[in-house]
Amino acid sequence: MPDRIRRLLERLIQASVMERIAISVAALFAAVLVGGVLVFISGSFASCRSGLDVAGTTFCYNPMQVYYELFLGALGHPLEGGWSLTNYNLATTLQQTTLLIFAGLSVAVAFRAGLLNIGTQGQLVVGGLATAVTVVFAASIIPSGFVGTVVLIPIGVLAGAIGGGLYGAIPGVLKAYADANEVITTIMLNFIAVGITSTLLSWQFQDPESNNPRTEPIPEYAEIPTVPYIGFSGGMDFSLLALGFAIALMIGIAWLFARTSFGYELRTSGIQPAAAAYGGVNEKRMTVASMTLSGALGGIAGAFWVLMVHGSWLENVPSIGFDGIAVSVLAGNNPLGVGAAAFLFGILESGSNSIGTATDVPPELVGILTGLIILFVAMPEFFRMIGTRYIDVRPTEPARTDGGRAPADETTEDPRGADDA
Repeated sequence: MPDRIRRLLERLIQASVMERIAISVAALFAAVLVGGVLVFISGSFASCRSGLDVAGTTFCYNPMQVYYELFLGALGHPLEGGWSLTNYNLATTLQQTTLLIFAGLSVAVAFRAGLLNIGTQGQLVVGGLATAVTVVFAASIIPSGFVGTVVLIPIGVLAGAIGGGLYGAIPGVLKAYADANEVITTIMLNFIAVGITSTLLSWQFQDPESNNPRTEPIPEYAEIPTVPYIGFSGGMDFSLLALGFAIALMIGIAWLFARTSFGYELRTSGIQPAAAAYGGVNEKRMTVASMTLSGALGGIAGAFWVLMVHGSWLENVPSIGFDGIAVSVLAGNNPLGVGAAAFLFGILESGSNSIGTATDVPPELVGILTGLIILFVAMPEFFRMIGTRYIDVRPTEPARTDGGRAPADETTEDPRGADDA
């Protein structure tokens, strides 16, 4: 590895939290600059009635308007008159943020354990179907109204967690006891999840009153309720209670990592597997447990997709689990950072829709623009993670047993001398 690249990676590894935030902000501005140039140049190849004429060439797209819609449109245009804190665009942004927090936590847990879980999407699919089927069945024997809400929602979330957790345990068992590469198994299990759930839907759980591939809708009282007076309306498919639960779970996972023996063993297994094994950590048990927990979080994402957004399980599940990988990488696999990364992704998702309605910029160009932002912001953290895995940045100078640095003239020879040997 060239010395210049190695020094750069070492600098990224040793960067403080504030320095990493500053790098991400600088990368965001660089992405905006590059994307703005790309949008402006692309406008010269489009046809429009009015635009900016430069040297006989008409540029149809205004980068300033595009970014205005991307970032402020996602919040409902707060600089314009009549703005409300409970507007539809902001609800869409927070809805995506909520789901991506669960998916990002799922990936982060596995990454912190030294495992690459690429199967969060499959675990989300399985967990979502388990939630829909369980709630529809339980609704037939549980009273409706407030009692049904209090009972059915926790049951639905638990069913999603169990379904996703069991499905996540499969690659964990294969990794622990058959030494199967978890990247390959989790990728393949994504396709298997789609096939199994589609088959089960058409065989047993298809809504007889719908021509679309979907389960029977859950009762309205089993959906995540909105907060009265201060919350968003029910037609926006978002609830502050769901976001509050996602934030609480995010804090809970951070506490699990920092304050519990299980979290310590999980982190140690990911950083120093040999040291963890020497300290008595059961590597196989930890592999299965971390993948099960990761899958359970993915299943919870599927549960909230059903209980908050659609009210039933649909065959075409969006790629929330795959987006969770980028969210986790951007957050540096830090549970508390997942929230900020998920909010950025929520803004990009909602802002892209705003661009489509307010400008003539084609969706393909919008996708490139958001992809550039994600790439620029995530790559420094990605390289830092790669460097952490493959570069040892421990000091090369000898150290005394009391933790201080040894003087330059000290050697590693036995201090007792040759006569005492």
